[in-house]
Amino acid sequence: MNTSDLKAKELSWSSLIKLVVFSAIGLFFFFVPIQIAGKETIPLDHIVSWIRGHHLELAKFYALAAVIAGGLYPFFKGTWRTSTTQTVLSVLKLLGVVTAFMAFLSMGPDFLFEKDMLPFLFDKLVVPVGLIVPIGAVFLAFLIGYGLLEFIGVLLQPIMKPLFKTPGKSAIDAVASFVGSYSIGLLITNRVYKSGQYSAKEAAIIATGFSTVSATFMVIVAKTLGLMSVWNVFFWAILIITFVVTAITVRIFPLSRMDDTAANRETENFQHSRFKQALIEGVEVAKQADNIGQNIFKNLKEGMVMAMSILPSIMSVGLLGLLLAKYTPIFEWLGYLLYPFAWIAQLPDPMMVASASATGLAEMFLPALIAAKSVFVVKFVVGVVSISSILFFSASIPCILSTDIPLNIKQMLIVWYQRAALTILIASPVAFWAEQFVG
Repeated sequence: MNTSDLKAKELSWSSLIKLVVFSAIGLFFFFVPIQIAGKETIPLDHIVSWIRGHHLELAKFYALAAVIAGGLYPFFKGTWRTSTTQTVLSVLKLLGVVTAFMAFLSMGPDFLFEKDMLPFLFDKLVVPVGLIVPIGAVFLAFLIGYGLLEFIGVLLQPIMKPLFKTPGKSAIDAVASFVGSYSIGLLITNRVYKSGQYSAKEAAIIATGFSTVSATFMVIVAKTLGLMSVWNVFFWAILIITFVVTAITVRIFPLSRMDDTAANRETENFQHSRFKQALIEGVEVAKQADNIGQNIFKNLKEGMVMAMSILPSIMSVGLLGLLLAKYTPIFEWLGYLLYPFAWIAQLPDPMMVASASATGLAEMFLPALIAAKSVFVVKFVVGVVSISSILFFSASIPCILSTDIPLNIKQMLIVWYQRAALTILIASPVAFWAEQFVG
């Protein structure tokens, strides 16, 4: 980095204030529980709860409209015919539109209107998800738009290579996925991989190890499982356990055997102390960032598109998963592959943990739906598994397949099983410890 570059990145007080203040606002809305009307939870959850409490019918109309728009979107954009996977998913989204209409109008076979079927999916999941994703995206503008990611990324560089076998810059991808979404993380990863700065192995590690659902989706999982009273414990457990599991999976087949040559690997040379360099990088992003209004609009738009993509899948893949879980033994069979790990961890009802965790391969929300009425330890472990296992057919797997990252379905299935099994083992002692914080 030459002198002119250094001068261009000198700390600017106004940009530094922007970095600190806007990042603090984002952190507050996602991670600081406050008590309102006798309920203690994060501000983002308070906003969604207020809307559902005071404008429920309007929220249902909005959710139905979002499902319809999401079902039609692949055909409007033409993405439904780009691959067989996209065709299947697009048809499933149309099915989601049909089931959403059925739920909204309360019309259809009686067995679909048992309280743990369509009413649960639409009222308890689609409506809050439809609200929390775009509203959460607004506050993500503060969290990821003004240099916090870059600041954290530089600070985390020394641990990325020894722990995860990825370059320091992948810390930004990891944090972007965790606080943004897997789609944001995969977008960054694919772009860097195509430029030759990641090897195939590094790109695959990042895609399968860091590309979680966003913090807003984690709130939905916590709400569904009744874990908002221990939200901070739950969130930090997910973050730490996800990264610990990733550190293990990168050292075993199939990820360990992938090609590790990169065309344009950059060296990381800092002209300052690491903390000052982190500040310089963060402040530079804050200096060049759009104004807050533009950022909020852009994030809100992306949040709406994401909600439209997810909601029809919840109504179709979610319903199919619930029907299979209730009326067939398929997930019980798949659960037998995970049962030994739940048994070793001495969890109550290990078969419930195993079968619920197995449903996460279809749709990451299903484990939470199935375990929602279980005991605290089971709910906590299943919630962590649903997020830490990362890979699921209703969204993340098709997203990875649509990138240039050289991962096939067989490899992803192996990695999913490894992650689910390891997470059960690691999350269990944390769940027993966290139980003491439940009032």
